[in-house]
Amino acid sequence: MSENVMAHISYAHAINQALAEEMRRDSRVWMMGQDIGRMGGVLGATRGLLDEFGPQRVRDTAINETFIVGAAAGAAITGTIPVVELQFADFLLIAGDEVFNKLAKWRYVHGGKLNVPVTLRLPTGVLGGVGAEHSQSLEAFCMHVPGLKVVLPSSPSDAKGLLKTAIRDPNPVVFFEHKWLYRVKGDVSQDPELLIPFGQAAVRRRGDALTVVATGLMVDRCLAAAEILAGEGFEVEVIDPRTIVPLDMETILDSVQQTGRAMIVHEAVRTAGVGAEIASRIQEEAFFALDAPVWRLGAIDTPIPQDPELEQLCIPQTPGIAAAMRELISL
Repeated sequence: MSENVMAHISYAHAINQALAEEMRRDSRVWMMGQDIGRMGGVLGATRGLLDEFGPQRVRDTAINETFIVGAAAGAAITGTIPVVELQFADFLLIAGDEVFNKLAKWRYVHGGKLNVPVTLRLPTGVLGGVGAEHSQSLEAFCMHVPGLKVVLPSSPSDAKGLLKTAIRDPNPVVFFEHKWLYRVKGDVSQDPELLIPFGQAAVRRRGDALTVVATGLMVDRCLAAAEILAGEGFEVEVIDPRTIVPLDMETILDSVQQTGRAMIVHEAVRTAGVGAEIASRIQEEAFFALDAPVWRLGAIDTPIPQDPELEQLCIPQTPGIAAAMRELISL
């Protein structure tokens, strides 16, 4: 198929395409998780794959995250390529030993003799009233543990290209899929060899007044806020890292050198979030380019409420992001 053929599809459909294409390409790729077969996953991203690939390669499991991730680790070191779906990213903590001590460390502790090609798919972030135990953004936990690659696609095209790269990687990849984005549509290449490299940020919008680094759901909100500022005569540059491990600091620093101001926006709580790490690196490596302090926007430090309206009050919104941009530019 020509690489120029595009389809306007949803984020969830793009993930489904990536899974199907990689399973067709390599018979070692298989999947498991709760309800991924007969129900197509809790949010529909695996719908139809059981019919094509059968129950040996699309395996429904019990509600046991420890077993699911542990079994994937064992299967990976014996030569297969498991893709695991946990119904909510919050549940990775239930499998904490398997994720942080097995997937992340086994290649190292065995002297590089083992590959651990596990892709862990994690629906993350707020959805609309699913509560405190199903709405967290835990990417900073994974960034903190050496041995894991950490991916946060913000568009359908990136969801497909980055997931295919993840499945082909010989190392464990933690793949955060934002639940709110599953129905968002965009143009996606139908080239089965579409791959997006890890560690290569995307500049979503060019500008010279301020550098904004945004992840996941916040990318679109920051772009909307940047449009508001453009109407006031200020051009804001918006950078989407796409992966936080590896992290493309070169693109971020190059931008800060030009704008002199930086803000990081993410949905996770502000305290000890990914933004704190990026802000620290900017200050260490581009201090003399800064005309103002590096700012961070994130969720307030509280469990996410069950009420959908209160939920949204906890995380950054476009008007608040625009107000923060405006204030930082004025410093």
